[in-house]
Amino acid sequence: MKRYFAVLLGILTAIGGFVDIGDLVTNAQVGARFGTSLVGVVALGVVGICVFAEMSGRIAAVSRRATFDLVRERLGPRMGFLNLVGSMLVTLLTFIAEIGGVALALQLVSSLHHLLIVPFVAAAVWLVLWRAKFSSIENVLGLMGLALIGFAVALWQLGPDWGQLVAGVSPAEKPEGEGWATYAYFAVALFGAAMTPYEVFFFSSGGVEERWTSKDIGVMRANVFIGFPLGGLLSVAIAGCAATVFLPAGVAVETLGQVGLPVAVGIGKIGLAVVVLGFFAATFGAACETGLSTGYSLAQYFGFPWGKFVRPKEAAGFHIILLLATVVAAGVLLTGVDPIMVTEISVVFSAIALPLTYFPILVVANDPDYLGEHVNGPVANALGVFYLVVIAVAALAAIPLMAVTSMGQG
Repeated sequence: MKRYFAVLLGILTAIGGFVDIGDLVTNAQVGARFGTSLVGVVALGVVGICVFAEMSGRIAAVSRRATFDLVRERLGPRMGFLNLVGSMLVTLLTFIAEIGGVALALQLVSSLHHLLIVPFVAAAVWLVLWRAKFSSIENVLGLMGLALIGFAVALWQLGPDWGQLVAGVSPAEKPEGEGWATYAYFAVALFGAAMTPYEVFFFSSGGVEERWTSKDIGVMRANVFIGFPLGGLLSVAIAGCAATVFLPAGVAVETLGQVGLPVAVGIGKIGLAVVVLGFFAATFGAACETGLSTGYSLAQYFGFPWGKFVRPKEAAGFHIILLLATVVAAGVLLTGVDPIMVTEISVVFSAIALPLTYFPILVVANDPDYLGEHVNGPVANALGVFYLVVIAVAALAAIPLMAVTSMGQG
């Protein structure tokens, strides 16, 4: 019975924890401009993150070692360092965006300018990273994130033409006024938002923290293959709400408040209040995950003690990294930079860094010295290679598309 509860809890937290500030903003922007014509990219990204999360979780469960620890050992310090630098820059950028997202969520209920809130959010995130138990961070914030199911309820209550929404999934239904380059830019952004590198760092490191063994692979797979796709449906619901309310009116989404507006239209103020709680939980949870991921990756690469289950004085380097990352994130936001713009940049640069993250995972997942009989099978390898090709195309296209479209404005 305890095992079944663990599976259920893991699935629920995976659903609630799947969406972060990148998913919230990008899916709403895409829905408002392109309707449901990019839903296929969301599905592509969700399957991709499932493929590589399963590999990284299996690596952690069997080898009992986390991603960067093995990448440096298996591919050498130079390749490992290149992987570290690229992934770290994107993770730090995402951390900045998530803290900004928490501040924007609190601004919706306090009417205070988000810059006044940023220092308190940064302090709260650091305190949670320093003192809170790993399970509390994962489970409490993940369950609170289920409040975003309000988007699915709102979409139902808005009563859209379901046939039109489904027919709009085809790329051929792209609005005539939108160029293909802009369409491709937002496709890359959506893909990057679904497959952000920190998710696999956090997932595999969390498995090591919780002392997964090969006996836990079944539970891990249930969390990934059930929880992540259901979480992906929340992203589709966000896009669907925006397509129903904003697309016909020709309104672009530029603020977090606008992301939640369709919920107010569909189910009223109480529904909006519930979704704003979901905004807070999703962004705060993702801020904790990205913050931990910065500490995990550096500590694992350089080989010093890390983790929430290690006493702070024994893992001083790990906790100093968390503190410095939090100070840097708050400092960047206090310059007045728009958190939404940081979010838009972070999801595109996430796509650029994807090859550096996922190629090493595929290599390690095929190494019998680490995984023994649990190495990738033919299906996992076929999917892994397919996604590496897609990832490479997205990474190569990201910067040119960003330049040509002026970050989707063209």
